[in-house]
Amino acid sequence: PLSQEAAEYYRGQRVPQRVEEALNALFPLCPADLYGALANYLSTFSKAPVICKLAGRKVLDGVGKPTLEVEIYCTVKNYEKRICSAIMSSHSHVPENASPEITEGDEKERNDTVTTAVEWVNESLNTMLRDLKPTDQCEIDKMLGEYFRKKVEEKKEIQKEEEEEAAPLSCAPSAPSAPSGKKKAAKPGKKTSSTERTLPPAEPIEPVLCGSLAIGGTSLAVAKAGATINDIPLYLHIALLKYNQDSPKEMTLPRPMITLLNCEKFSPAKLKLVKEVMLIPPAQLSLRQPPALKRVSHLGCLITGWDNLEQPLLLMQTACNNIGLELGTDMCLVKGKYEILTGTFKSPDEMVDMYVELINKFPSITALVDPLRKEDRQQWNNICCALGSKCYLIAEDAATNISKIKIDQNMNVPMCSGVVLKYINQTKVSDLIEFTGLLDGQRHITILGSPDGESSDDSLVDLAVGLGARFIKLGGLSRGERVTKYNRLLAIEEELAKNRTLRMSFFLTLFSAWEEAEEMKERVCTNLLWLSKRKTKEN
Repeated sequence: PLSQEAAEYYRGQRVPQRVEEALNALFPLCPADLYGALANYLSTFSKAPVICKLAGRKVLDGVGKPTLEVEIYCTVKNYEKRICSAIMSSHSHVPENASPEITEGDEKERNDTVTTAVEWVNESLNTMLRDLKPTDQCEIDKMLGEYFRKKVEEKKEIQKEEEEEAAPLSCAPSAPSAPSGKKKAAKPGKKTSSTERTLPPAEPIEPVLCGSLAIGGTSLAVAKAGATINDIPLYLHIALLKYNQDSPKEMTLPRPMITLLNCEKFSPAKLKLVKEVMLIPPAQLSLRQPPALKRVSHLGCLITGWDNLEQPLLLMQTACNNIGLELGTDMCLVKGKYEILTGTFKSPDEMVDMYVELINKFPSITALVDPLRKEDRQQWNNICCALGSKCYLIAEDAATNISKIKIDQNMNVPMCSGVVLKYINQTKVSDLIEFTGLLDGQRHITILGSPDGESSDDSLVDLAVGLGARFIKLGGLSRGERVTKYNRLLAIEEELAKNRTLRMSFFLTLFSAWEEAEEMKERVCTNLLWLSKRKTKEN
């Protein structure tokens, strides 16, 4: 009979024994909600949640452009339950002053890549990750990486076939070219420079595979789901993934790089070198203490033009003096990305000399972000030797994507103090963990930066805290997608302080380039040991 089958089934699952254990454990407590207490007790014996569905959809980022959202559903105690979602920030390499044709092409490419990413998530990745535990971040990221590699190979095969089909057309005889004659004279008034001809050419922009957003979005969503399942904050989940240990006793917060001045590129002013000027509150200040701006633009900062390099720096110096702050002690300046001065062309060596003079005149400048192109490797070495003990020299655009930044356990970036990492495209959480481990071993600082197309997802802050980033670059104190991240940073600071796990960081730890070179061999060995131990634990 059915009742006998049911009794045998329950005995096989040890249900009577579990219920008796629960009643014996709960009787002395006399809980007000007995059945709730029983449910909680018995739930500890339930199966671990597994992924049952991924859902991808096209949403808008902070500037109204399409991007990807990935939702994760898990089977929890026999029910399908939505756990979390992650929204990817989009990133574009198109310059601000690009022609309408280039901008239109970029918009079409963006739409195509988001559409393809939604298809990947809803079809292939949805099937591939079904029944896997969201807490198995490393294993899932390996599968995502392998899937992406296959897509790259498929793309190469398609391109190869297209080239072969087009080859017969290129064999047609071409019309003979006219004799060259005399060399064409330069236009009157145009200046030429021997240094310009010897500059190394700019490296081509790295191609982005259509649909790659699906890899980064899914990896981040899995990390958020793992934290939710384990009932811990995302930053703590990331820290445990990185260090493979119990809950850390202390954690530090990244110092925010707050944009206060934006040097408008299209103004009639002469200065084109500085893109933005940022302030960094020192470690001894709480994140709630930095001065607030009362009148700001939609970018969260004052936008204006300047006629020389000293004007924005002198303005910042005067403003801080007016509110009783001392630059270099209470606040530190950061000079952002550079362009050549209007009408003035400087060689890379001349740029190094100019920066040395600038730092000597304004010692409160804490960091230079992208002072040179990444192709000017020798000048990066020179500026590190000259200024490495006085300020941070940060590579942002001078660094490549995380997925290509590591070559043979070393960094494919110029000599610098640190690197700005951005979570975009096919970047996975495991990539961030691995690369920040390499940066830590080489005494480089990590800065997590928000991409151009920001979203309301505040996971970037948790990633920065969990990975132990020294700084976080979020932009100005304005607009919802930025303020959300600043508020998340404040909430984490409050939580760590309440738990007595907040450790003050001393971010002005500078060292010279030649000191770094002496210790390079030892740090590389440390990196390799760290990676080998990590891979051993993963296997």
